[in-house]
Amino acid sequence: MYLKKQLIVTVGVFAVISLCVAATLPQQQQSLPKLVNLKVFPKNIPYRMLDHEMDVWSASLGVRCDFCHARNDQTGKMDFASDAKPEKTAARHMFLMTAKINKKFFQAGKDTLGMVMATGVNCNTCHHGVSHPEVKAPEEHHGPGGPPPGGAGAPSSGK
Repeated sequence: MYLKKQLIVTVGVFAVISLCVAATLPQQQQSLPKLVNLKVFPKNIPYRMLDHEMDVWSASLGVRCDFCHARNDQTGKMDFASDAKPEKTAARHMFLMTAKINKKFFQAGKDTLGMVMATGVNCNTCHHGVSHPEVKAPEEHHGPGGPPPGGAGAPSSGK
């Protein structure tokens, strides 16, 4: 009888240990899509990093994937490699533009306290959640006493 209890306890402990080990092993992930037709991102960018960047762009423009990406008529799924939509080309140009601006004007440095400063422009800088931001001039601001005579805001004489 004692041997039976010892065997049951041993098997139980072994089962618990096996379950714990199995729970800590990495689960087999579904295969991630192969990234093709990358023109502005590094060819070896991890899928999750690219997906995150697309989420940021999507939020910055207030759009969904189909704004830049075409749908495959046969499968009904998004064809992320397709260049069929001009918005995708525009997004690439905008990405290169912001990268160039950031590299030229916003290199990370340190402020007067020695803290690292990281700043720059991104999609949201101009778009603010709108796919086609309105281009407008700032409203005129005049100090006390109104506009200066013959200055900004004065009608031209046409001479």
